Amino acid sequence: MKAKTTMTSKLLLSLLLLTLSLTAQAQLYKWVGPDGKVNYSDTPPPKSVTKVETKSFSDSDSGVALPFELAQAAKNMPVTLYSADKCIPCDDSRSYLKQSGIPFSEKTVSSNEDLAKLKQLSGDFQLPLLTIGRSKLKGFNIAVWHTNLTQAGYPDSNKLPPEYQFPTPQPLTSVAVTPKQTDTSVKPGQPEPPARDPNGFQF
Repeated sequence: MKAKTTMTSKLLLSLLLLTLSLTAQAQLYKWVGPDGKVNYSDTPPPKSVTKVETKSFSDSDSGVALPFELAQAAKNMPVTLYSADKCIPCDDSRSYLKQSGIPFSEKTVSSNEDLAKLKQLSGDFQLPLLTIGRSKLKGFNIAVWHTNLTQAGYPDSNKLPPEYQFPTPQPLTSVAVTPKQTDTSVKPGQPEPPARDPNGFQF
């Protein structure tokens, strides 16, 4: 019985530590240092600091807490990739963003409506297209993309939590499908349907 109680206590302690760990990851800390400088961090400040403000932040799509620097960049300068099927540069650009730890949404171009929307958005049909805030980068160029992402505030190295899930790609445009209506009228050259007797007898 004692061994069972000890095992249960260890299990509860492990769950408590895990909960505290996840809570700490989701917290943003703000404090003023001895030099009067305001500090922001996703890790707790030194014990000597007495006045600390905290704020929770999580990625709106995945629900996973992001480090402060990455969260701020994703909020202020969101990244969107425009791609197409059987497009090798599109595949390379998608892999680059994921390996670099850049949270992004993806819009796919696969219909005439998508092409028209892409032309309206960028002025031509070149893919891949990357938007960082209001900036538009046509074609995949690692050096150019890296420079623009860094200028937008994204970290140089991958800071995404391991449990982060990238959003599923979505069509660039949504086309409403109108259901077909069955034509019940009599077409020319066809006999009229037989009359029915009110008593249920058909002639």
